[in-house]
Amino acid sequence: MTPSKTVPPITRMSTLNRALTGALAVALVAIPSLAEANTLRIAHVWPGGSLIDRELFQAWGESVEAASDGRLKVEIYPSQTLAKSDKTYESTTSGVADIGASAQGYNAGRFPLTQVVELPGVSASSRQGSCILQSLYEQGHFAEEYADTRPLFMFTTGPGYLHTKERLIETPEDLEGLRLRRPTPVVGDMFTRLGAQAVGMPAPEVFTAMQRGVVDGLSFNWEGMKTFRLNELASYHTEVPLYDLSLFATMSQRTYDGLPEDLQQVIDDHSGMEWSLRAADVYDELIRQGRQDAEEAGHEFLVIEDALGHPEWGPVLQQTIEGYLEETGSKAGEIYEAAMQLKQSCEA
Repeated sequence: MTPSKTVPPITRMSTLNRALTGALAVALVAIPSLAEANTLRIAHVWPGGSLIDRELFQAWGESVEAASDGRLKVEIYPSQTLAKSDKTYESTTSGVADIGASAQGYNAGRFPLTQVVELPGVSASSRQGSCILQSLYEQGHFAEEYADTRPLFMFTTGPGYLHTKERLIETPEDLEGLRLRRPTPVVGDMFTRLGAQAVGMPAPEVFTAMQRGVVDGLSFNWEGMKTFRLNELASYHTEVPLYDLSLFATMSQRTYDGLPEDLQQVIDDHSGMEWSLRAADVYDELIRQGRQDAEEAGHEFLVIEDALGHPEWGPVLQQTIEGYLEETGSKAGEIYEAAMQLKQSCEA
């Protein structure tokens, strides 16, 4: 029988040290990748430092970081720096961004059922429109339009009006011959029917276009007039509610699925109606400020009361509603009816 050999203590210690060193090296390599996996990149279209950037997206990020005890980090890329407005939704499916926020209307034809809430007369404020939109989504009316991402919350801009550089628009006939930035294809079709030239462009590009005379005016909400400094260029305002732009903040499903369950819960806790209405509160404050800026600058206003029942504007708006619902199909009609019913429970 061969006697067993005793391994010297120093050899055993060297082996242990090598094992510990290897494990430590693996751990150190893993740390950066873990940190990277838990860093959420938000791409949005609003200017950096604007009230929406600060009070909505930065506030959301700070709250997420605090709720996750720092295990989630949020990086914000405003002003289309990570993804252009019409590519923001796509950026969340391709992995360019973990979270994207923009307007459904920048993705022509992709969200036709969602955009029912943009029709004239559906809402009278950002808070009401956001409540209606988020409620419709949670009730499943158009969830299939977002099957490739995980929506966090949805909101609206509040009613969009007419703003022009040279003269006040008093009747629909006054739009003939004007070059107007359209916010959505639906409003663009309305402009075209009335003899105007509808020009499509993202909101961040409107100031330069108007400054250079590319457009004579635009249809926009008061928040946009404030955020994008358009009150500096447009001095005439016709408050006839042509639309209410829908907006989204949605997350890459792949990013969400890659988080542990407790961090998924943090994201879930920062989703839904609470954040939809927080977004609306920021918008409604900017709406107030935007109109106040125009008043203080001595601009000229025309307010169209009861627009849907107005003898001149009413038929134009009703034709827009009926045309969109007919083109989009019966389900759009059902969503429109549901939206109008929600007006009763969603405060203006």
